[in-house]
Amino acid sequence: MAWSLPYEVFISLRYLKAKRRQRSLSVITFISIAGVAVGVMALIVVMAVMSGFEFDLRNKILGTNAHIWVLRYGERGIEDPAAALAAVREVRGVRAASPFTYNEVLLTAAGRTAGTVLRGIDLASAVEATDFRKTLKSASPELIAAMAGPRPAFPPGGIVLGSYLASSLGVSVGSPVDVLLPLGGDLSPLGVMPRLRRFSVAGIFQVGFAEFDSKLAMIAIPTAQQLFRMGPAVSGVEVRVTDIYRAAEVAEAIRARLTFPYFTRTWMELNRNFFSALRVERIVMFVILTMIVLVAAFGIISTLIMLVMQKRKEIAVLKSMGATGTSLMAVFIVQGMIIGAAGTILGLLAGLGIARNLDPIVAAVEWVFGFKAFPQEVYLLDKLPARILWPDVVAITVTAFLISFLATIIPSRQAARVDPVVAIRYE
Repeated sequence: MAWSLPYEVFISLRYLKAKRRQRSLSVITFISIAGVAVGVMALIVVMAVMSGFEFDLRNKILGTNAHIWVLRYGERGIEDPAAALAAVREVRGVRAASPFTYNEVLLTAAGRTAGTVLRGIDLASAVEATDFRKTLKSASPELIAAMAGPRPAFPPGGIVLGSYLASSLGVSVGSPVDVLLPLGGDLSPLGVMPRLRRFSVAGIFQVGFAEFDSKLAMIAIPTAQQLFRMGPAVSGVEVRVTDIYRAAEVAEAIRARLTFPYFTRTWMELNRNFFSALRVERIVMFVILTMIVLVAAFGIISTLIMLVMQKRKEIAVLKSMGATGTSLMAVFIVQGMIIGAAGTILGLLAGLGIARNLDPIVAAVEWVFGFKAFPQEVYLLDKLPARILWPDVVAITVTAFLISFLATIIPSRQAARVDPVVAIRYE
C-alpha cells in the first residue's frame, strides 16, 4: 500500500506555490521566512557571544585568583600560615593551596606613577593554585631558571607586573621599579615619610583581562612580609578545588575544620555582582531579540490572512465536500509552521556559521571600515569570545517554533469560520 501525504499537508504545500497573479503573496512569504531567520540568527550569535564572555571572563578571573580565599578576621591576618595550609590541604576536594599577601601601593618608574595591588605569593605553591605559568608572557633568565627548578621562587628583589601595568610605566624585563608605601611610613624630622623599595622587573604576565593586567603586581611573600612589617603573617590562603561548581561545599568544609575566626570567600561570592549582571544581560538580550521573531510572526499572520481571503471560494468548496473546520485549521497551521521552520533552519545555519567564525568576521569588518569594533580597554578582553551552548540553541529553536505556531491561530480560525454558502454565492 503506497504511502501518501494527508490532504491537509498537500493543500498547504500547494498554497505555498503562488500563481502568477499572486506574486505579492509569495514575496510576503519570503519576507516572513527572512524575518524569522534574522531573528533566530541574531539570537544564536548574541547568546553565543554572551556565553563566551561569561566563560572567558570566568576562566581569566580564576586563572589569576584561586577558587576559594581563606581569610581571618582581624588586622593581622593569618599568623600561623603553615598550620592553616596543613588544615586546608586535608579537606576533601582541595587540589592545591597557597598563601598570599594583599596590599595597595604606588609604583614609580621612568617618571611615571601607577596605583596597583601588590600581592606577595609563594611561587612554588602558587603555580599549582593558579595559572601563573600559562599567563607569564616574558621573564628574566633568573626567573626562567627558577621556574624550571623543583621549587620555583622569585629571584632576589624581583617583581612581576601585568602587561598593561608595565606598558603604562614604560618598563620591561630587567627595568627598575620603585614600590612606594604611602601609609605606614618611617618617622623622620620632616614627619612621616613613605617607605620606598626598589625592585627589578623579573617577569611580565598577561591574563587577557585588563582589570588584572593593569592593576596587579607580584613579589615573593618573605619580601612582602618584610616590606609591610607583617612578621610571619599572611593575608590569606588561596585554594584551588577539583570542581569549581562545588567550591561552596569545599569552603563549608574548610570553615568547619578551621572554625572561627577563619572565614572563606568563594569565586562566586567574590564576583557575585559581576556574574549576576552577566546573567541578567543574557536574559534581557534574549527577550529583546525575541521581539525580532515576534515581528516576523506578524508577517506570518498577514501572509495567512491574505491567503485565507484569496482562497475563500476554495475553502467553501472544501467545506461543501465534507472538510471539517479542524482540517481547514490544520491546512493553515501547517503552512505557517512550514514558513516558521524554514526561517528557523536558515537562521540556525547562519547563526551557527557566524558564531563559529566570529573572529575573522570581526577582523574583516574592522579592515573594511577602518575602526576598532572591539576596543580592549572598554570590554576588558583581548578578543571577542563566542561559545555555543546547545541548551541555548534548543531554547531558541523551541521559541521560534512556538511563536510561529501561535501566529497561525488567528488565520486558521478565520478559515474554519468561512460560511460555504455565503462564500460560493458572492465569490
